Amino acid sequence: MDIFPLLAEGFATSLSPLNIFIVLIGVTVGLFIGAMPGLGSVNGVAIVLPLTFVVPPASAIILLCAIYYGAMYGGAVSSILLGIPGASTAVATTFDGRPMAQKGEAGLALIAAAVASFIGGTISVILFTAFAIPLADLALAFGPAEEFALVLLAFTTFVGLGGDDALKTIVMICLGLVLSTVGLDLISGQPRLIFGDLPGFYSGISFLVLAIGVYGIGEILYTIETSKKSPTVTAAKITFSELGAGLRRMNKLWKTMSMGSFLGFFVGMLPAAGATPAALMAYGIARTTSKKSENFGKGEIEGVAAPETANNAASTGSLLPMLTLGIPGSPTTALLLGGMVMWGLVPGPMLFIEQPDFVWGMISSLYTANVAAVLINLALIPLFVWALRMPFTVLCSVVVVLCIVGGFAPSQKIHDVWLIAAFGILGYILRKADYPLAPLVLALVLGPLMEKSFRQSLVMEQGNVLVFIERPLSATFMVLALIFFLLPLLKYFKKPAKKPVAVK
Repeated sequence: MDIFPLLAEGFATSLSPLNIFIVLIGVTVGLFIGAMPGLGSVNGVAIVLPLTFVVPPASAIILLCAIYYGAMYGGAVSSILLGIPGASTAVATTFDGRPMAQKGEAGLALIAAAVASFIGGTISVILFTAFAIPLADLALAFGPAEEFALVLLAFTTFVGLGGDDALKTIVMICLGLVLSTVGLDLISGQPRLIFGDLPGFYSGISFLVLAIGVYGIGEILYTIETSKKSPTVTAAKITFSELGAGLRRMNKLWKTMSMGSFLGFFVGMLPAAGATPAALMAYGIARTTSKKSENFGKGEIEGVAAPETANNAASTGSLLPMLTLGIPGSPTTALLLGGMVMWGLVPGPMLFIEQPDFVWGMISSLYTANVAAVLINLALIPLFVWALRMPFTVLCSVVVVLCIVGGFAPSQKIHDVWLIAAFGILGYILRKADYPLAPLVLALVLGPLMEKSFRQSLVMEQGNVLVFIERPLSATFMVLALIFFLLPLLKYFKKPAKKPVAVK
């Protein structure tokens, strides 16, 4: 199938005056939704979805995809400026983006996030366009065993994230896995760890609630205690020369951004994976393989580039199973799938044949949305940096209110507000004890997927645990996981022995 004539027809649809206007509006709205702590693309798409009936389906999907793209860009804003993820997909950006802002490099961090997002989005859209059908076949080859091995690989990349103390990292992973089991059992439907039959725990612990608690309230509590005075950040004056300098510095990170783009795209297209684990995995791999690994967590620009390329690439990759298989690759694409059904469209392989204008109009709109997002994002950087001048007393109050509203709005349960407070105190205690928070977050995100794939594998193979090494693809992931797990131990043995002090 020659895709170029189809893509040209798609651009004829997406570049119409109406759809260009829709892209600009959607990207701008998505950017601000993504920048709000606790909100993200899921909330933005859910809010706008009822309005899509006033436009044709092709324009409706372009609007929702533009919001999706804009929110992926915007998630880095509050992660960098406030230390609070604007969305779950931007948690990993907080690890180094916030320290950069505290060192007076907020403008550089925002430039890095925007450029990395653009690179990740561009590479992933090209991959989507060129290899949609072959990659759909590859996604079909991923069974439960491969999914389990891939999740295990993600955990092992984070074993060294807690500095030299790998034990603390393992403890936090185990804690996150325990929290991920709260709720109803996947197979039997029986309640687990609901703490005295509390109704709020039947639906499990929301990742959003945990992220807002430990990274929002916990950060505020820690900052209040440790800061003798209001924290100040050096004002960043964004000029064309500084933008050029930032672009030149980003040019040196092409290996990291390429890795994040390809990893994010392939992880994003796996059902139930999504952009959040892709960003966390990219950050872990970048830290493990970087020559400046000791600088990660202290304001390393590579730690911003890796997750931002990955989460934007994953947002495109997650559209692939939705279009070709009718399986949403992320919570946001689940809403997009629902919208397509409401518009009378049937996702699946036949959609490319029966509705080529819709499919290729959507694909071509990803190109225009990506360009619009990076330009609008860079144009608004001075506004974002100006927010850093807000007095800490005001900023602290605003952050707490946003955390509570952002945690309450999705479910509208007061139970989640109490959980945010509890996780805020827990995050403060863990921060004081020097325990890494990233493995906790990663385990809560990937825990349900890991449990489901593990149990499905055993059920399908009648309890044969060797299935994970008998299948070539899963065996490859298992070997890589073992290598990453043993890597800190190898580094320990490679440390030069201290020379004995000569006695005179």
